[in-house]
Amino acid sequence: MILERVETIINDLIAEVDFPQASELFSKLSGGKRLRARLILTIAPNHSNAPLLGAIVELIHAASLLHDDVIDEAMTRRGTPSVNATHGSKLAIMLGDILYSKAFSELTSFDPLIARSIAESVTKLSVGEMMDVAMAEKFNGDRESYLTMLYLKTATLIESCAYCAALLEGKDATSYAVYGKNLGLAFQIVDDILDITSNSQILGKPALNDFVEGKTTLPYIDLYDALNGEDKEKLIGFHRRSLEEDEKVWLFESMEKYGVIENSYSYAQGLCDEAILAVPNEVALRAIITTVIQRSY
Repeated sequence: MILERVETIINDLIAEVDFPQASELFSKLSGGKRLRARLILTIAPNHSNAPLLGAIVELIHAASLLHDDVIDEAMTRRGTPSVNATHGSKLAIMLGDILYSKAFSELTSFDPLIARSIAESVTKLSVGEMMDVAMAEKFNGDRESYLTMLYLKTATLIESCAYCAALLEGKDATSYAVYGKNLGLAFQIVDDILDITSNSQILGKPALNDFVEGKTTLPYIDLYDALNGEDKEKLIGFHRRSLEEDEKVWLFESMEKYGVIENSYSYAQGLCDEAILAVPNEVALRAIITTVIQRSY
């Protein structure tokens, strides 16, 4: 399987760092879905450099998650203890820096258009992270601000993966970038929904964790828009704190009453439909869209 080639390259790149502690810590990280590498390999299946580019992007993604966990003070990642929980924030940040640095050093071997696209997407990713932190300070009812942050923090790197893979394969990079952007937005919106609808065993983190951390995700924004004045204030009062059982019941019942989860899914599905329209002849990319919109974790 071609994804196994990506895993081999990732492990080789980490070994080249020649620092046993970094290798040991990296081995404890869950590989996750490898969505970004899968996307590159699906668009450019025959290019010899596609597996290396997939490995580079997955190192970048892993680095961003390490830093995210420190920022969010997250104790778990994909159901297992995070590096900052087991080894402290300093080591988690430094491991992330090693992964970023190694990824960028390997990226220099690619065409400048590809290297610039990936590098610029990482800059946007960092800006999105800063926006996410700032927006968590108070309840955010601005849908457009949230979607902008979502694009920067999550979708931009996936957009760049699709764009760069198309460049490798000599395809219409602009159309594939549209696919990647919409895929990335839909992926994160489904994450928003699953934080509410999935239990902690499935999701690998506490349910409703986003809202407790201060993240006003799309379902909460849509609920805020649907509520009356008094209930709007009630929702705002729940922000950034652990909820009592009766408060959770009110929240779930309100979301069901106004069809909030269905609306968020519908929005994500619309993004997926636009993605497919951008690359109508790519059957394999349709399959990736299906796995994103139908996943349970």
